[in-house]
Amino acid sequence: QVTELVLDNCRSSNGEIEGLNDSFKELQFLSMANVELTSLAKLPTLSKLRKLELSDNVISGGLEVLAERCPNLTYLNLSGNKIKDLGTVEALQNLKNLKSLDLFNCEITNLEDYRDSIFELLQQITYLDGFDQEDNEAPDSEDDDDGNFPKQTGKGDEDDDDDENEAGPPGEYEEEDDEDDGASDLGEGEEEEE
Repeated sequence: QVTELVLDNCRSSNGEIEGLNDSFKELQFLSMANVELTSLAKLPTLSKLRKLELSDNVISGGLEVLAERCPNLTYLNLSGNKIKDLGTVEALQNLKNLKSLDLFNCEITNLEDYRDSIFELLQQITYLDGFDQEDNEAPDSEDDDDGNFPKQTGKGDEDDDDDENEAGPPGEYEEEDDEDDGASDLGEGEEEEE
């Protein structure tokens, strides 16, 4: 039985899902990136599906189908679609097992307080666009450079002390290298106050 299916770049002729039916009921991972989908109406029932990749399509709504037919989804990628408002995303509230949602490059990300609003609306999710509410990166994020430990500050002090990373938790040694960048603890521009 097929458990993973990747149909990326297989353009659909009419914006609908084609060729998928209930015989794929063992699927756990389905990817349909960049296939010009506009509608999920023809999605079959895939009760074992955990991960669904739908990035770079033309989907603007109809997300309630996902809760009906893929009730066990834990990961959903809708980045690069035509999703504009919170009302559209509200349909995902019924995906009780959803942990990670990606909406990169959707118009909705331009809303004020976008992240807070989504976390409030979808209280079951832990990660939005690869980060949790405290801006910690999702551990299994594939686009992480080193893949192993979360980036601490992004300010660049990590490179100086590569060999000390094993010695203790990251962050403990940061006070020691004041001579390199003593200003790194100050906010930008604070040192110029007179």
